[in-house]
Amino acid sequence: MIRVLVADDQEAVRDGLAMLLGAEPDIDVVGAAVDGADLVALARRRRPDVVLTDIRMPRMDGVAAIRRLVALDPAPAVIALTTFDTDEHLFGALQAGAVGFLLKDGDDELFARAVRTAHAGGGLIDPQVTPRLVHRFATTSPRPPGRELDRLTDRETEVLRCLGFGHSNARIAELLAVSPGTVKVHVERVLAKLGLSGRVQAALYAHRHGLLTWADRDPADPAGES
Repeated sequence: MIRVLVADDQEAVRDGLAMLLGAEPDIDVVGAAVDGADLVALARRRRPDVVLTDIRMPRMDGVAAIRRLVALDPAPAVIALTTFDTDEHLFGALQAGAVGFLLKDGDDELFARAVRTAHAGGGLIDPQVTPRLVHRFATTSPRPPGRELDRLTDRETEVLRCLGFGHSNARIAELLAVSPGTVKVHVERVLAKLGLSGRVQAALYAHRHGLLTWADRDPADPAGES
């Protein structure tokens, strides 16, 4: 069972998430927090595998809570929730260590899928958010390529670019003509060498450091194939 903790200062949202996720056969909702401080305290006691948390909450906001959650041992995978895809705190949540985010008014099916994806070590961003919007957050503070990029092999750099386009391990394996197991190893090495906590942070890193832009053609896009 995947142990899940939800946090939102609105009772209707908390109850709705708990009911929605609790109906899934492989998910156990182990608690619901009313704010960031309550969330961190509950996480320490209940030790969830995955946390879904609102970004804007009283006492301690979601971004501050995420920073504390990812510092726990073991740390839960954190999914940020927001009402609007233009939430000014979204980029802060991703930088703090969230593995993805969902819009509260998004497709119900996405919530369970995001929990399973996060538990498996992946990340999910609500598809209602366009690549250009993600790129805008990723380039809020553009930086030149760092010396840490020199630690990557050519193949690891290719994998990082694929992560920048949001591809799954299976799709990266197909594009690079290697096995999914090999891709998994490359992804783990990329994250370790760059000091990143997950795939979403790797995608943001790729954009912020100029490895690709959304003007680049995605190799998985048929329109970009010759």
